[in-house]
Amino acid sequence: MRVASYLGNRRVVVDEGPRVPPGPREVTVAVAYVGICGTDLHVFHGDMDARVSVPATIGHEMSGTIAEVGEGVAGWLVGTPVTVMPLHWDGTCPACLAGNQHICQNLDFIGVDTPGALQQYWNVPADTLVRLPEGVSLRDAALVEPTAVAVHDVRRSGLVPGDKAVVIGAGPIGVLIATVAAEAGAEVVVAEIDPGRRASVEALGLRTLDPSTVDQVTWVESWTGGAGADVVFEVSGAAAAVLGATSLVKVRGTLVVVAIHPQPRPLDLHRVFWRELTILGARVYERRDFERAVELVASGAIPTSELISAVVPLDDVATAFESLEAGGAMKILVDVGLDV
Repeated sequence: MRVASYLGNRRVVVDEGPRVPPGPREVTVAVAYVGICGTDLHVFHGDMDARVSVPATIGHEMSGTIAEVGEGVAGWLVGTPVTVMPLHWDGTCPACLAGNQHICQNLDFIGVDTPGALQQYWNVPADTLVRLPEGVSLRDAALVEPTAVAVHDVRRSGLVPGDKAVVIGAGPIGVLIATVAAEAGAEVVVAEIDPGRRASVEALGLRTLDPSTVDQVTWVESWTGGAGADVVFEVSGAAAAVLGATSLVKVRGTLVVVAIHPQPRPLDLHRVFWRELTILGARVYERRDFERAVELVASGAIPTSELISAVVPLDDVATAFESLEAGGAMKILVDVGLDV
């Protein structure tokens, strides 16, 4: 079978590899599509070399069909369309025992810590499978995982219908958060300095503002009648965005930190104190978030066609990384060649 491997030093190659049968309580998924995300780019850039074992097969945003069922697996049949919730927890750490298995203190994020989906046949624990409804294209279903991220972020924020929400950053996750928040009944504006990304957001019917040309604090205060936003999602990963984010939030409003910040960032704690703000972290997702994401993709609420910038064959996976690195693309899928 064909397998893509990260070799370090920004090198990804595709070669032949052995197909291994599933172990006990595992299934083999015939992979159809894999999305390349920001985490994969971090791996490509070498930022996670201390965590991944080279050569590493990465990729965790995916869709496919069950090809083989291992010993001890019940309830799953060959040919069933699925996606994978790529989290495997130990069930014994303090986080797990407190009911927070999705952020297990020894979490195996499949596709980073252990082999991922950029291969034609992928063995995964059966309990990570998420069933796809009939009629959902496997191409669209590759966006279920990033949609689940957005669902988790919005749910964790406590957002309710009628709230005003600011999303800082119009990358794929930012756009998905804005879409999910709007679907939940919020009024949403996306703050983004890149004109191309703003245009993409506006084409989806969402409002935008350009913080490089508009005083965003004045804009948000005008929009909210002087109150400030109920919820602000920081998705850009920029230090300046973090510093300014608290100025956009209303009294006792909520700032949700979604972006991965590898370095400590300055934060306006006086504003946090003065307005009694709540600051939340939002990482990965729970099973209910994945199931809701499937519903949203299946219903057409997620603009998959607008979000998918290109689809490339597995042998061109290195090109996908380079295109995303260059900017301009929203989401690139890798066609692994087993879309059935």
